[in-house]
Amino acid sequence: MFSKQTKTPPKPATPAAAPPIPAAAETPKARSKVASLISDGIAIEGGVVGDGELQIDGIVRGDVRVGRLTVGDTGHIEGSVYAEAAEVRGRVIGSVTAKQVRLYGTAYVDGDITHEQLAMETGAFFQGRSLKFQRSQAPGQGASPAPAPAPASPGPTMGQPVSSAPKPA
Repeated sequence: MFSKQTKTPPKPATPAAAPPIPAAAETPKARSKVASLISDGIAIEGGVVGDGELQIDGIVRGDVRVGRLTVGDTGHIEGSVYAEAAEVRGRVIGSVTAKQVRLYGTAYVDGDITHEQLAMETGAFFQGRSLKFQRSQAPGQGASPAPAPAPASPGPTMGQPVSSAPKPA
C-alpha cells in the first residue's frame, strides 16, 4: 500500500514499457478490490454506511448502505439493505433495495425486494414483495416508462369502438 521513496532516481525502463501510473490513481482501485468483512462472531448494533464492498458473516442490527453487499452463510441483517448489488446466502430481516439481487439456495429474506434484476436459486426462502425498479427518464428524452393515467372523462364503454381520428388542440 505504501512504499518508501528514495532520493535516487529510478533506473530507466525499457522504451516499450508503459509510463508509470501516479500513486493517486492507484489508491481508489486498490481500495475497491478489497472487501470489508464483518466476520462470524461479530455483532454490530447500528447502521453500516460506505460506498465500497462489504461481506457480512456476523450480525448487523441496523440499516446497511454500501456499494456491493455479500451476506455470507452465517451472516444476519436485521434492517434495510441498500446497495448497487446484493448477494444473499444468509439471513435478511428487512427490505432489500439493489439494482442486482441474487438469493442463493441458503438465503432467507423476510421483507420486500426492490430491484432491476432478481435471481433466486432453488431452496432460497423469500417472503415479501418483489418490486421492479422503474427507470426514470430525464424530461424531453422520450416517453415515460408507464403511461399517464387517462383523464376521468366519459369515454367509450367496453365493447364500443374507439375513434382513431385526431382530436383538435
